[in-house]
Amino acid sequence: MTAATVVLAGGGTAGHISPMLAIAAAIRRLDSTAAQSMIGTAAGLETRLVPEAGYELDLIEKVPFPRRPGRAALSFPSRFGQATAEAESILTRRGVDAVLGVGGYVCPPVYRAAKKLGLPVVVHEANARPGLANRLGARTAKFVGTAFPDTPLKGAVHVGMPMSQDISQLDRESLRSRARQELGLDPERTTLVITGGSSGALNLNTAVAEALEDLLSTGAQVLHLTGGDKQVRDSSGELLTTPGYLQREYLDGMHLAYAAADLIVARAGAATVCEVAAVGLPAVFVPLPVGNGEQELNARSLVEAGGALLVKDEHFTRDWMGRNILPLLEDPRLLATMQQHSASSGITDADERMAHAVLEAAR
Repeated sequence: MTAATVVLAGGGTAGHISPMLAIAAAIRRLDSTAAQSMIGTAAGLETRLVPEAGYELDLIEKVPFPRRPGRAALSFPSRFGQATAEAESILTRRGVDAVLGVGGYVCPPVYRAAKKLGLPVVVHEANARPGLANRLGARTAKFVGTAFPDTPLKGAVHVGMPMSQDISQLDRESLRSRARQELGLDPERTTLVITGGSSGALNLNTAVAEALEDLLSTGAQVLHLTGGDKQVRDSSGELLTTPGYLQREYLDGMHLAYAAADLIVARAGAATVCEVAAVGLPAVFVPLPVGNGEQELNARSLVEAGGALLVKDEHFTRDWMGRNILPLLEDPRLLATMQQHSASSGITDADERMAHAVLEAAR
């Protein structure tokens, strides 16, 4: 049998690229003979992350759909046609058998090119509220997988979020002590991890600083990932340091934070919500207060399952933490119950389920 040739399309943010790379790794595990390459645009993180992962990357023009009348709307048809022609040329040159799309500006021209060439398309949608690219791609896709159960795409199958095996196969219990030691934490203390994502969250950081004395009074320790240039400082302008509180701007390898934590406070990006469920980690989600409310939708199923709490950014205050987080840190039984509910909602094999769908389409 001739080896399958697959092209994966996606880009812009890590929210698209990480699941795409996880699916590619699963394809490689399931069929080492399959040829894989990726399509992105020059404007996204894929220009760095895809080559670093060892895959060839072809680029097409980034063509955003116009949101209002204007010069961009007038030029859109010709620019979209050119991007589609570029994608068609790549798919033909690569001798592609199937296309996988995960969303982002790059996908609509690739979906269109695949349709013109009669190639099967497989789609993965990471958000509870699907983006325009995947709403278009799903109309004619051979298979559509979603990270969340109620994503409104016709014929979609809830497969979960493809993620790195460092996370999906994480054994928090066995790694906990070593992870805490590697992070400079006490291996025996209840641990609260707080993160606003790679860019940080100033409101979240400010609220944590105000409530820090209360949080530490429970006997817990706090690992605070503040984001770049958003460190918490004391009244004299120095970095805030106090026993039981450790702050870092970034952490390469969130699996260590997941292993170390008994409870995490985080934004509700699709990847974060699915990852904490996969590892069975109780969470407090503080959705990003911009956009169209997709982060709150992402968190909803895990909150309803009892594995997480949800609070709006403006309500995340010292008083709210006193009423909701302190009781969790003081009572291991409450955290254990949340952990069970979280783990029961987690899916750890989404990468392989999507890989199977792509390989089946290719054959």
